[in-house]
Amino acid sequence: MKEIKLFINGEFRTSEKSFNSENPATGEAVAKVYLPSQKDIDDAVDAADVAFYSPEWRGMDQNKRAEILEKISEKLKERRNELTELEIADSGSCVRKAKADVHNAASYFKVLAGQLRKFQFEVKDESASRAGFSHNYKVYEPVGVCAQIIPWNFPLVMAAWKIGPVIASGCTTVLKSAQETPITASILAEILNEAGLPKGVVNIITGGATEGEYLLKNSKVRKVAFTGSTGVGRKIMEAAGPRLQNLSLELGGKSANIVLDDADLSIAVDGALYAFLYHSGQACDSGTRLFVEEKIYPVFKDALVKRVADVKVGSPNDPNTGYGPVINKKQFDTIMNYIETTKKEGGKLLFGGARQTGDGLDKGYFIQPTLFEVTPDQTIFNEEIFGPVLAITPVKNEAEAIKLANKSIYGLAGAVWSKNQERAMKVARQLETGTVWINEYHLLNPGMPFGGYKQSGLGREMGEEGLKAYLEVKHLWVSDCDERAKKPWFDAIF
Repeated sequence: MKEIKLFINGEFRTSEKSFNSENPATGEAVAKVYLPSQKDIDDAVDAADVAFYSPEWRGMDQNKRAEILEKISEKLKERRNELTELEIADSGSCVRKAKADVHNAASYFKVLAGQLRKFQFEVKDESASRAGFSHNYKVYEPVGVCAQIIPWNFPLVMAAWKIGPVIASGCTTVLKSAQETPITASILAEILNEAGLPKGVVNIITGGATEGEYLLKNSKVRKVAFTGSTGVGRKIMEAAGPRLQNLSLELGGKSANIVLDDADLSIAVDGALYAFLYHSGQACDSGTRLFVEEKIYPVFKDALVKRVADVKVGSPNDPNTGYGPVINKKQFDTIMNYIETTKKEGGKLLFGGARQTGDGLDKGYFIQPTLFEVTPDQTIFNEEIFGPVLAITPVKNEAEAIKLANKSIYGLAGAVWSKNQERAMKVARQLETGTVWINEYHLLNPGMPFGGYKQSGLGREMGEEGLKAYLEVKHLWVSDCDERAKKPWFDAIF
């Protein structure tokens, strides 16, 4: 059985506390995982602090940092088969999803390297400068030591999104992987060493809420980057308040998926299913609220119910599997409770609504794809479920669709389906959300920003905005006036 150790100051170490990580499809132990003590966490932060101020890291040229990012990308590709197998076993990701995750993580490091080579860390602002008076510069500098916390649904991709901008910006970090899925982050730690990253720049531990809370309290942590639930995000924001820590929060979602009456149903039906079933619905941007114009609603609903039966729920290792188990019993129970609540509230069950059993699935946490027809006052219309459950609501027209789509505390993502691109873009521009797809879902571009409006978070990841989230901007004023007589403002005190 694999051992997942703490990665601190470039070295792997064990600790007194450990647990077994389990495969959510079978319940079998996957790895022995070591939990950090408070001293271990303090050591990790101290290592990040020393590394941040070290001449080796502070003086490293941005092109050299870009080379490290490119090497990380290459080594992820070299170990793709191993990473795919471990991601399947640890997170319940189906094989196609796990392969995509490895590819996407490698792609992000490569794209970020290209952005870093072009990024100007010092820019002279000609419009603010005047010969004989002053030259003015914007200087971008790393924030400092970061504490980063990632969720269990996309372990490798989330680690890449966090660690990438740390390296690119010149920051340092202690990253806490989710206790449910710690394995691939540990493999990434091995790769960081192989790529030549200096010791202490990135430290990786795992753990739950207790370890995370202790990490965030360390006085040397200047920035907190968190991906997870809105509820936990609120607590982090409250804790950061007294110290005014720099924050990046990518939080929950209840994304709206709008099908207009001129949509291509052969695409929109499959797109609607992909939007909420990808990775068992365990994606923060999942399209879990589906709005369909009344004109096509009966036909669309019938097609959706017929097509969902073609989705295979099964073993993550089977290449034909559409999606596998949810992460653990706690999440399984939460989802099933939402299903029962919806039934009691009068939601019309169109498909599914029960545990998926048989064919060797009885030991895992498998749930049937579940479709409900609901009204806006019902619980699953408003609350994030994080499972394979869809709330469908017919709407009179696009105006009602927009109104209901924006009737949410969340604003992470959404989509519009229409053959008329101009019409779809008009609707998309009115949605209060960070990402909107047109005739598409879930696909992300590593060169573009990702993040949410409202209670879906603060800041952005990926793209130039994701890099700047780890940088402070300094105004550097250089006087071009070298005679005392030409500085009358000094006379204000004489």
